[in-house]
Amino acid sequence: MLTRESVYQLLTQVMDPEIPVLSVVKLGIIDDVRVTGADVEIDMVPTFAGCPAIEIMKGQIIAKVKEAGAKEITVNVKFKKAWSTNQITTEGKKTLREFGISPPPSFEGEVTLELLEHAECPKCGSTKTRLMSSFGPTACRAIHHCDSCHETFEQMKPL
Repeated sequence: MLTRESVYQLLTQVMDPEIPVLSVVKLGIIDDVRVTGADVEIDMVPTFAGCPAIEIMKGQIIAKVKEAGAKEITVNVKFKKAWSTNQITTEGKKTLREFGISPPPSFEGEVTLELLEHAECPKCGSTKTRLMSSFGPTACRAIHHCDSCHETFEQMKPL
C-alpha cells in the first residue's frame, strides 16, 4: 500500500534530466504528495516556468509511481508558487558539488550580485572565483573561473 512517505521515497529515484545525479526530491521541486487509496496526487514547482525538462520529469514521476502500483496519478505543475534554490536539500547541495557544479548559497531576502559573483569552486573549495558568464548551458547555471586551481566550473544560480 502506498503512503505519502513511500511516494517521496520513490521520487528520490526520479532524476533531473539536466543534472542526472540530482533527484527531484533533493532539488526541492516536489511541493506536496497526497495519497488516497491507490490514487496519488503530486504537486511539483518547477525551477523555471519555461524549464524544458518539466514534461520529462512529469512523465518520469508518473511512470515511477505507476510501477509501485498506483492506479490514478496526477502531477500538478504549480506556477503560482515560486521555487527557490533555498529549497535544494543539504544532501542535494552536496550532490551538486560532487558532480562538479557549485551549489547556490542559501540566502535571505533578495538575490544580490555578490551571491552570483563569488561562487565556491566545487574542485578546491576556494571562493577566489570570477563570474565569466551569467549564461551557462541551462538557464539556471552560470560559468565561473577559479583563481586558485585555475578550473572553470558551473554554478547553479541562486534564485
